[in-house]
Amino acid sequence: MDKNPKKDSRATEKDSLVADILLLKDRALDVAAEGITIADMRLPDQPLIYINEGFERLTGYSAKSMFGKNCRFLQGADTDQDTVRQISEALANGTECTVEILNQTKDGRPFWNRLSLTPVTDSLGEVTHFIGVQSDITKRKNAETALREANQKLERANRHMKRNLDAAAKIQRSLLPDSAPVSDDVMFSWVFQPCDELAGDTLNVFPLDEKRFAVYMIDVSGHGVSASLLSVTLSHWFSRHFQISGNSGGEPQTDSISFSSPLAVAEELNRQFQMDAENAQYFTMCFGVIDVDAGEFRYVAAGCPPVIVAGKEGNSDIRVVEGFPVGIVDQPEYSENVIKLDSGDRVFLYTDGVTEAEDRNDNPYGTELMAQNILKNGDRELEDCLGAVMESVTAWRGDRSLDDDVSILAFELT
Repeated sequence: MDKNPKKDSRATEKDSLVADILLLKDRALDVAAEGITIADMRLPDQPLIYINEGFERLTGYSAKSMFGKNCRFLQGADTDQDTVRQISEALANGTECTVEILNQTKDGRPFWNRLSLTPVTDSLGEVTHFIGVQSDITKRKNAETALREANQKLERANRHMKRNLDAAAKIQRSLLPDSAPVSDDVMFSWVFQPCDELAGDTLNVFPLDEKRFAVYMIDVSGHGVSASLLSVTLSHWFSRHFQISGNSGGEPQTDSISFSSPLAVAEELNRQFQMDAENAQYFTMCFGVIDVDAGEFRYVAAGCPPVIVAGKEGNSDIRVVEGFPVGIVDQPEYSENVIKLDSGDRVFLYTDGVTEAEDRNDNPYGTELMAQNILKNGDRELEDCLGAVMESVTAWRGDRSLDDDVSILAFELT
């Protein structure tokens, strides 16, 4: 029977094509960037029977020196044994496995190897071989290690800074009055709510003698450490000049009679705390003296919000006084202002963190609303009245966080 030349030709072409594909596959495996190996699971110790050029480049070993050996020769003293056990279990169970393992090259250089193991089964489902794909991930692991170490350093630095901030905040709070002066003639109350650990606001009240009391409310520009440092400095300034012992119930004496004059105090502060180009800091202030016998509050306003006076008859007076903040100009020309007071009248000093608190539509709380809420709660004790005002400010802000310190100091003639 004659052969069919066309059929033989097609068979030869098919065989040639298959051979070309197999050659291409082998060449592709050889030149692949990743290391590729095949281990024979039917032989003792599962030796390597195929090693590509990528594996040679990765490990530094020649294929000839690695044939017939188990791949464990890449393991070193620093190789994690738990990972090794994970590989061994995958090989024993015939399951896929991907690990990141620290191996070493022929010259002893450690490298991180992303090893992927895939089983190959025969027609009966028995595992006959394992294909291993290795990738050098040393740069990535080194970057992860560097990032982790940097994060640990940052965390330690943050803890250190947090401890320092907490300590500084504790010192700053210690400079606030711990109790009101004991007096049958005047009652004091205040609230102090910083927006950060450290505040730029500070306040105090202290007796000058049995019938005169000094009060101040200060708001340093900016936030954070620099603002709080100036705030603490100013607290010490008042403590030094008025010899305040830290307890407002004491009996301090001024180092000069002129310092009982609000105008003299404002001018001296402006002289000593001029703003410079390096820190560009200034502060607003209201400093005043309550004279019980005279029934008046004599004060200087230096860029601070208006003073609110709430009369016992249910009326309010918002006292707007123009004036430069302390430190802005050399000669601010401050002037003293006088508020006449009767028994039951209340006076409120505060920082702009109160009136500039915004609702969700960016509307400020404002001085008018503050005065309304003061009058609304005028029949309550002074401390309760302040608490109610603070509740109204909080309700106005809603879920918005504080972006400025909030301070209010109030007093009432009894």
